[in-house]
Amino acid sequence: MRERKTVTKAMARQYRRASKGEKGRILDQFTAATGYERHHAACLLRRHGKQVEFVPGVVLEGSAQRRPRPGRTRVYGKEVEQALKKLWEMLDYLSGKRLAPALRELVPRLVACRELRVKKAVQKQLVEMSAASIDRLLKPERDKHSLKGRSRTKPGTMLKHQIPVRTFSDWDEQSPGFLEMDLVGHDGGKAEGDYCFTLNLTDVATGWTELAAVPNKAQKWVFEALQALGRRLPFSVLGLDSDNGSEFINHHLLNYCKEQEITFTRSRPYRKNDNCYVEQKNWTVVRRYVGYARYDSPASCELLNQLYLVLRDYVNFLLPSMKLKEKTRDGAKVTKRYHAAKTPYQRVLESDKVAKAVKERLRRRYAEINPAALYRELRRLQRQLEKRTGRESEVA
Repeated sequence: MRERKTVTKAMARQYRRASKGEKGRILDQFTAATGYERHHAACLLRRHGKQVEFVPGVVLEGSAQRRPRPGRTRVYGKEVEQALKKLWEMLDYLSGKRLAPALRELVPRLVACRELRVKKAVQKQLVEMSAASIDRLLKPERDKHSLKGRSRTKPGTMLKHQIPVRTFSDWDEQSPGFLEMDLVGHDGGKAEGDYCFTLNLTDVATGWTELAAVPNKAQKWVFEALQALGRRLPFSVLGLDSDNGSEFINHHLLNYCKEQEITFTRSRPYRKNDNCYVEQKNWTVVRRYVGYARYDSPASCELLNQLYLVLRDYVNFLLPSMKLKEKTRDGAKVTKRYHAAKTPYQRVLESDKVAKAVKERLRRRYAEINPAALYRELRRLQRQLEKRTGRESEVA
């Protein structure tokens, strides 16, 4: 390195005084002697020893040292980062693409509820922050876990041959009311005895999700829960799609769908992607908030239903989700593009298939929600559920 600096100092003044042709020959000799890349070598020879008057009386002289790269000006201060972390936690650690559109409504709402006390400049930065900036600021805080559940689906009877496999012609997936349904078992890893299940009902068009806990997967409890969830939906049930489990593939549910003129279809055996919408919610809603513990008592089932009533408002009114817009294939490369993230509530309001009276009722309900208070209530019920799980484990 010292020899390179000596060579640079000796040839720099000669290089700056030389003609264009001579500069080329000097540059050839310099790169051969030092091993520098040609463009970098030319920059060193032009700048080394060159004196520039920075301000009157202050002269700067170029050197062969590497110039420090100017740092990027910091845009978001600690106050913005702290507020962002609080909001990120409140919305259950969403990705930047889902969190960015949510902040536009959440920040003014929390300020109005006096749950967020920050300066107006900070509010403005939070509302205008891009998804990439959110992900960059939250990167140190992210905690990634990968857990997988177990399938407890048992094949149905020969009745399934009377229920058609779902095809694209059966459903209008752009209209609210066509729903996928599934059961999530809470066996804690031990599939013995009776234990609670969660019935998950997910609308394909809007992503609206309804949940109910049942004491076991008997047809009686599943059918009663399905009827109760249907009454809570903000739109009529037009279609139901399930897996091939006997809790769904039975005469009782089939006759009910015929009476109510509901399209009843099923997925292909061993093809989970046929029910991709509800399978996704099994993880992002049920497992994420309830976990993998065993719940097998009536008290646990009741507590699960209390939590699901709170979770209903939290997921459907506050948490944006992304829907696939298009998928293109170029050889082995598949490119996916998504619509902007929206909450199920927003998608219901945008639908022209939902009655105005229903939309007005949803708007009134949304106006009553304090996001921070709802989040605290959700965490309180989760802590109660964890304590009950611990007590039941000790008794067992």
